[in-house]
Amino acid sequence: TMGRNIFHAGESGAGQIAKACNNMLLGILMAGTSETLNMGIKNGLDPGVLSQIMKKSSGGNWVLEAYNPVPGIMNGVPSSNNYQGGFQVNLMHKYLGLAMELSQKSVSPTPLGSQASSLYALHKSKGYGSLDFSSIYELYNESDVDK
Repeated sequence: TMGRNIFHAGESGAGQIAKACNNMLLGILMAGTSETLNMGIKNGLDPGVLSQIMKKSSGGNWVLEAYNPVPGIMNGVPSSNNYQGGFQVNLMHKYLGLAMELSQKSVSPTPLGSQASSLYALHKSKGYGSLDFSSIYELYNESDVDK
């Protein structure tokens, strides 16, 4: 009842590894998309137009399609509700930590995952842990967000 897609990932524990991999990629995508949108905005681009351009181009990703981090671009997402609801920064930080443990255990290089983990740790340390993980956009934007 919780999910639509069911996969057999392998032996016992494989599903947890798949979840950590997926969440690491989501953290990387959100941080990268936020960074890119902020750069475009600071260079005079409309964030809605830039989002549409990237959605239809090689930069297209789930964050742009379903969970835009810039307030006012999409209705019904946490960024348009002061980053309330959704998947908290605290949880993203936790899952990125689990992914980093897996990478060390398997000697898998994860420089982007490591950077995302550091960015979410910094964001959390600034008091944003209870907000949705898309609030990482505010780390780049340097705007005040209700905590």
